[in-house]
Amino acid sequence: MKTKSTIILAEIAIMAALAFALDALQGGIWRGVFANGGSIGIAMLPILIMSYRRGFFEGFLTALILSFIQMLGGVYAIADTWYMVMLQILLDYIIAYPLVAFAGFFFNQFKEGNREKQITYLIVGSVLGGLLKFLSHYLAGVIFWGSNCPNGFIGGPAIFSLVYNGEYMLPNIIINTSLLLLIYFRAPQILLINKMQGDGINEKNISKL
Repeated sequence: MKTKSTIILAEIAIMAALAFALDALQGGIWRGVFANGGSIGIAMLPILIMSYRRGFFEGFLTALILSFIQMLGGVYAIADTWYMVMLQILLDYIIAYPLVAFAGFFFNQFKEGNREKQITYLIVGSVLGGLLKFLSHYLAGVIFWGSNCPNGFIGGPAIFSLVYNGEYMLPNIIINTSLLLLIYFRAPQILLINKMQGDGINEKNISKL
């Protein structure tokens, strides 16, 4: 019999790998569409699942692993001083996906709530996580990518970053929230393991994951 901690670590590793694969896939599909980076897809979904399935810390760790893998292949030479480079890495790579895990702040309320409250917490948490990720990209756009703002663009880099990052983050929030709700309705045991499957360490329960 496997211990609960071993299973959780395995789930984190699997979800981080899945998120990385989905992020790479959507990045390839949308390559060239968003000139300064960004893509539309479901890479946030594994993080959201872990955040509601196990809690904030597990979702955050899943996203952090993804972020460090991304960072290994990233390009972050826009800033001209070391501390600005570090800030750019922080905003563009290290915290963008982990911010999605803040949906896990509603883990206990979601787990203990009735059906109506569970649906509400799924939506609120998913939207919150998506908006926080958007904010990270938005700040990076204003601080580091302002030179890409077209000449004469009304509102300058601040509005340009808002529009640019909103073009892909808004669809991402809608798509991932919708899929999270679909999982809740069609396969709730994926999210409600503690309520519907006990402590999750029984071999019979593992086969249902």
